[in-house]
Amino acid sequence: MPAYEVIALRYATHDRPASANLLYPPGPGGDPHDAPMPIDYFVWVIRDEARTIVVDTGFDWPACREYGRTMLRHPVEGLRSLGVEPADIRDVVVTHLHYDHAGNLAAFPNATFHLQDAEMAYATGRCMCHARLRGAFSVEDVCAMVRRVYEGRVAFADGAGEIAPGVTVHPVPGHTRGLQCVRVETARGPVVLASDAAHFYANLDQRNPFPIVVDIAAMMESWRSLARLAGDPERIVPGHDPLVMARYPRHPSPEVEAVLLHLPPHASAAP
Repeated sequence: MPAYEVIALRYATHDRPASANLLYPPGPGGDPHDAPMPIDYFVWVIRDEARTIVVDTGFDWPACREYGRTMLRHPVEGLRSLGVEPADIRDVVVTHLHYDHAGNLAAFPNATFHLQDAEMAYATGRCMCHARLRGAFSVEDVCAMVRRVYEGRVAFADGAGEIAPGVTVHPVPGHTRGLQCVRVETARGPVVLASDAAHFYANLDQRNPFPIVVDIAAMMESWRSLARLAGDPERIVPGHDPLVMARYPRHPSPEVEAVLLHLPPHASAAP
């Protein structure tokens, strides 16, 4: 089984209170519910000598302005700083179709996009009649993915599926109907890119969901799936936590905000 390099590339950030990231107050012993709790935005790169796979494609400048985020470096330019030319990529895993995970599709003209059946159905069906559920979707990004379907460039999964030897996707619904995580074989064991099944370590540690959720019970059950797939909580990587940048070794290039997930987290920063 290949042992992959896995890189988390941070491309944007946003300052916000904890009440934006935790559904329930933390409970006895203080209520830091409105303490600062910034959110980071990532795309991920999985590669070995044979292949490079991109996980999620980030948002573009129009979405950045619409949602009031701070772009650190456009994700396409960040990928190029890692030596990844988007036009050369053949496989892109889209964990779900929210604006911060499924923009910039045109930058990958030769890629097949891997998506769950349930996510396309969710993003184009009756649930989008509700403003609260469609708020994190960009209709332009969803339409762009529909166009890729008609071009024959979307590979759908109905449950678990293999992208390449040692790289698999697994449904972890709750945040959206068709959210999927990515399990990657590395030298330190299987690393699970949770994406938005767990935005923050705190969502897992406190069993406290992120507030954008279509099914709370499904989200909580998906945490069990993450634990089973990883086998060790240190190998679960949340989708938006700034602590990821602090816990993992930095990528050696000074030109990019990125950390190496295939290496163990710093001992002093482990969960």
